[in-house]
Amino acid sequence: MAEHLSQSELDYPFKLLEYFNGFRVSKVIFSACELGVFDLLLKSQEPLSARHVARELSSSVDGMERLLDALVGIEILEVEKTDGTGEEEEEEEEETSSALYSSSDVANLYLAKGSAKSLYDMIIYQSQTIYPLWNNMVDAVREGKNQNEKTFGLPPEEVFQAIYRSDEEMLKFMGLMNSSWVLDGHDIATAFNLSCFENIVDLGGCTGALAREMAKAYPSSSVTVFDLPQVVEAAQTHFCQENDAVVFQTGDFFSGEIPPADLYVLARIIHDWPEEKCLTLLKKIFDTCKPGGGVLLVEAMLFENRRGPVMAQIFSLNMLVQAEGRERPPSEYTHMLTKTGFHNVQVCRTGKSYDAILATR
Repeated sequence: MAEHLSQSELDYPFKLLEYFNGFRVSKVIFSACELGVFDLLLKSQEPLSARHVARELSSSVDGMERLLDALVGIEILEVEKTDGTGEEEEEEEEETSSALYSSSDVANLYLAKGSAKSLYDMIIYQSQTIYPLWNNMVDAVREGKNQNEKTFGLPPEEVFQAIYRSDEEMLKFMGLMNSSWVLDGHDIATAFNLSCFENIVDLGGCTGALAREMAKAYPSSSVTVFDLPQVVEAAQTHFCQENDAVVFQTGDFFSGEIPPADLYVLARIIHDWPEEKCLTLLKKIFDTCKPGGGVLLVEAMLFENRRGPVMAQIFSLNMLVQAEGRERPPSEYTHMLTKTGFHNVQVCRTGKSYDAILATR
C-alpha cells in the first residue's frame, strides 16, 4: 500500500483523518435535514442569518451557527459576510459573527423535503435507523449476525419484523426505498432493453418507484408491484401518483404464490438473505416464470477481485448489521441463477449505486 502514497500522506495521514471524521460529516447533514434547515432556506427568497434560522427552527443561535458553518465547509451551503446584523440588530443577544446563509443548488435539489428529487427520506432512515445499528458494528463482526436485538430489542431472525416494527418505521423504510430509485431508477430500467417483456412484476416493489420508471421506459408493458398487504396499503396511501400506470397486488413471495409474468424484478431483495433462502425464491420464480421469460436482479455488485466498489462493500456490512444477507460479485449471482435453471445471464454495471443482472428461462 505504501508505494501508492505520497510522502505528504505518509508524513501526515490526511485521508485517514478524513475517513475518521466521516461519521461526523454524515451527522451534520442528517441533523440539518431533521431540523428543517434546507426546507427553510429553499423557501426563503433571500439569504438568512443564523439567528433568523435558529428562531424559525426553535434552536440555539450558537448551535445553529456552528451547524451552518459546517455545512458551508462541506460545500452544501453558501455564506456571505455582512457589515451588520440588519433586521436582527434589535435582538437582545448578539450573534458571534455577521453572516448570511443560503442553499446551494445541490441542497435545494436533493436535501430539501419538498424537492421532486429529494433524498430527505433516505437521510432520515440513515440517521434514525442505520446510524444506531452501526454503533454495534463491532458486535456484528464478532458474532456474524445482525444487531436488531441489541439496537431495537427485536429478534435477529425476524429481519422485516424489525424493519416494519411500527407504521412509522415502515414508512421510513419505504421512504428510503423510494429515494433510492429517485437516483438509480432510470438507469436500472434502461440497463437492458426490456421491451420484449409484456408483463413485468416487481416482487417486493414497495412504493412502486422503480416500477414507475419501468412503466415510463416501456409504456407498452404492464407493470405490477407485488408486496405485503400492509406495504401496498401504505404505498397507495402515501406514495400514490395521479394516473398511475402501475398496478399493486398483495401477497408474500416466500410463503404464498406469485403471479405469472414475463419478467420478474427483484430489486434489493436477494442481498437481504443467505444463499439457501435466495435459491428457494429463485427456484420458485423459475417454476412460475413463463417460457422465454426472465428475472432482473438489482443489487450493488462487488468486484470479483475484492477491491471494491467501496459503496458496495459498505452496503455489505450494512447487510451484516441489519439483515441476514450480503452483497455479492456477479459470479455468485450467476451461480445462483444457473443453479435454479436460468441461463443467458447478462451483467450491467450502471456506474451508480446499483447494478443489474438479467437472466432468462
